[in-house]
Amino acid sequence: MSKKVVLIDGNSIAYRAFFALPLLNNDKGIYTNAVYGFTTILLKILEEDQPSHILVAFDAGKTTFRHKTYEDYKGGREKTPSELSEQFPVLKELLDAFSIPHYQLEQYEADDIIGTLSKSAEEQGLEVNIISGDKDLLQLVSDHTNVTLTRKGITNVERYDPEFLLEKMNIRPDQVIDLKALMGDKSDNIPGVPGVGEKTAVKLLKEFDTLENLYDNLDKVSGKKLVEKLENHKENAFMSKELVTIMRNSPIEVGVDGISYDGYTSQTVTNIFKDLGFQSLLGRVSGSEIDDEEGVTLPEIDVQVIDEFDKAELTGEESVIVEMLHDNYHQADIEGIAISNENNKYFITMENAAKSEIFKNWAEDQDKKKWVFDAKKTVVALLRYGIYMKGIEFDLLLASYLINPSENNHDIPSICHRMGETQVKYDEEVYGRGAKLQVPSEEILAEHLARKADLLFKLKPKAEDQLYTNNQFDLYKDLEMPLALILGEMEHLGVQVDVGRLEAMGDELQTRLKEIEQQVYELAGETFNLNSPKQLGPILFEKLQLPVIKKTKTGYSTSADVLEQLRDHHEIIPKLLIYRQLGKLQSTYIEGLLKVVDKDTKKIHTRFNQALTQTGRLSSTDPNLQNIPIRLEEGRKIRQAFIPSQEGWVIFASDYSQIELRVLAHIAEDEKLIDAFNDGRDIHTQTAMEVFSVSGDEVTANMRRQAKAVNFGIVYGISDFGLSQSLGITRKEAKKFIDRYLESYPGVRDYMEETVSEAKQQGFVTTFMNRKRFLPEINSRNFNRRNAAERTAMNTPIQGSAADIIKKAMIDLHTRLKEEGLSANLLLQVHDELILEAPETEVERLKTVVADVMENTIELKVPLKVDYSYGPTWYDAK
Repeated sequence: MSKKVVLIDGNSIAYRAFFALPLLNNDKGIYTNAVYGFTTILLKILEEDQPSHILVAFDAGKTTFRHKTYEDYKGGREKTPSELSEQFPVLKELLDAFSIPHYQLEQYEADDIIGTLSKSAEEQGLEVNIISGDKDLLQLVSDHTNVTLTRKGITNVERYDPEFLLEKMNIRPDQVIDLKALMGDKSDNIPGVPGVGEKTAVKLLKEFDTLENLYDNLDKVSGKKLVEKLENHKENAFMSKELVTIMRNSPIEVGVDGISYDGYTSQTVTNIFKDLGFQSLLGRVSGSEIDDEEGVTLPEIDVQVIDEFDKAELTGEESVIVEMLHDNYHQADIEGIAISNENNKYFITMENAAKSEIFKNWAEDQDKKKWVFDAKKTVVALLRYGIYMKGIEFDLLLASYLINPSENNHDIPSICHRMGETQVKYDEEVYGRGAKLQVPSEEILAEHLARKADLLFKLKPKAEDQLYTNNQFDLYKDLEMPLALILGEMEHLGVQVDVGRLEAMGDELQTRLKEIEQQVYELAGETFNLNSPKQLGPILFEKLQLPVIKKTKTGYSTSADVLEQLRDHHEIIPKLLIYRQLGKLQSTYIEGLLKVVDKDTKKIHTRFNQALTQTGRLSSTDPNLQNIPIRLEEGRKIRQAFIPSQEGWVIFASDYSQIELRVLAHIAEDEKLIDAFNDGRDIHTQTAMEVFSVSGDEVTANMRRQAKAVNFGIVYGISDFGLSQSLGITRKEAKKFIDRYLESYPGVRDYMEETVSEAKQQGFVTTFMNRKRFLPEINSRNFNRRNAAERTAMNTPIQGSAADIIKKAMIDLHTRLKEEGLSANLLLQVHDELILEAPETEVERLKTVVADVMENTIELKVPLKVDYSYGPTWYDAK
């Protein structure tokens, strides 16, 4: 394979990614949109270029050697948003995970590092590809060096070689510097020659070739005014040329040999992806590049493989491993079961266990104590075989999650290794991964599961001691453990789906799509493929003469952001936008949900992730029923397909009203917030009155909307940049909003300061129920890391306490329904809402029971308020 050097302009690509993608947080509260965008570009580079050498270059700081030439170099730039600057340390950690070197040099820019390395690589006869969003780097294009420029967004790129540069810009690579010298660059505050734009500069270079030759022949330049401009700003032109010239012999301490690349360890990258919440990228690294470290030889273990369960000598206190190779335990096969106690270790196949009445009786005996890994998964998986495991007293997954929620690997081997027990292989070593995933021989499987069961048995007392030490045992025993079993019941029960209605909605959407298609054809005056940017682009920008916003290498961009900017230019645009929205509903939700409906029961069985988020919030996967779109009426109507499982029953929905703001009022002990909630006033109107200094009658709908954004923004630790993006206002205006808010609610301001101070002293924050979130960066010398940790310290007690409250409400409601002898079933938890199904005859009692339980599950300084509704479908229960 030929050698190829890839050099990446780290600051430029991160900057592009940040502004191209909406703000994203991971569950640690760290912004990740720039890192995510950078990662997608990086993966594409690794896949397409397969570099033998690679480096990511970063700027070292604001001051460079160029400031000696021109003090105002890059002056006037807006301060980098903290949401972006705090991502650079994370980005470097990601590069370390990929084993990709990165480098910066004081007084020099990333361009200079890239220029020096590309020159060195060319001298060695190597092919070079430079990745950037900055056109200055086009001066490095040569027969051996391409420059790939990202355009608007991160997916559109153009790769420049000398021929393409000449075709695109009508100049040679060596003329890029002169072009910039003449036209200047506002983004870098390079003056150039005022009044000389790109067209004029190209024309001059075409005629005079270089800047020096141009000034030697000013008498031959046509146009008196142009000559005057050139004469008056000659000094600036040559200074600008010096500023834009990339240093190709900068004193870097890294050479081409030092950036050779052999690939990455997939497990390391997988771990950081999980940590960052990049679930959608996991499939692109599974089983990639470098083989993982060779497995160590483990001491022998005595495991008895049994085919009849009566051969097992059980004590009444056993650890149990129910093993599945795939995440979706609603469908995955159980490969085997291992059981361990103080005397023995056993392995039995699921086939043999399922046939054994003795096994079933033991599993369902409440008095036989079982210690498991993931109680919910264990219960649900065995219920598919008609076995309801009871007597579960310990769950290693939940214990590990509570002890350190920031860990992203809570599988048994990882937990064991963290707790000093290394006598077990990682699952990947035994099963492989990705396309190579397979069940090993029974002998290997039995040994692996027996080791897991044995260590689970040994680690129970250690984990419980840690929970006691952390003052978290009550949270574990009284909240998470009982909730796991309730969630298991909910998952196994599933939600009934009206497949016919879902299919009919699909047909309706298809009809709507056809209608819109015809309307677009009429407006365009011809037929074409609406889903093809190659066909749509010429229609919009050539035939209809709409302004071109941006181009891609293959033509015109017709991305969503482009169409949004053109919305008011032509009536065809809103139709194209709704066409795309409806198309996504059709493919992602209608077709997506139909694929996961159980063929026999016509139900959907989601999975609730209980040990994932650091705030304690539940999430939902396969499918995500917490994320059905509701902004578009057509999306909201998808809920019509979710119905009760029995005739004469209804869907009953109960939703906490502004629970996080109520929690904030309680924690902050802010008198104005407390009084507003206790008096039943609208909190957003109240905040608008405070922030805008107006009476209640003077609060407009827009004022209330802005106040609402500030209210909820405070809960999530929003910054002036984040609020400006949300409201479409300037950062200066957004900062004023936040400052006025904190002046109006001094209790909130004091809470924020005190919480950060306490977090710095103890290294963590807690919720009402003592859920801990550790903040290792809270005292970091790095401002951006510290700032992110401070923001997390402020919002975690609010979000986490709200999560604790609704979890407790689920347990209390589950108990109360049984005590009242009601037939109602809990179906779903969606953010702050609980969804039930119940006989219509129980509705009046449910109104009282559900509200009573949810509003009194915990006592706060302000009332918890619940809104409920019911109807024949989930859509009607609103």
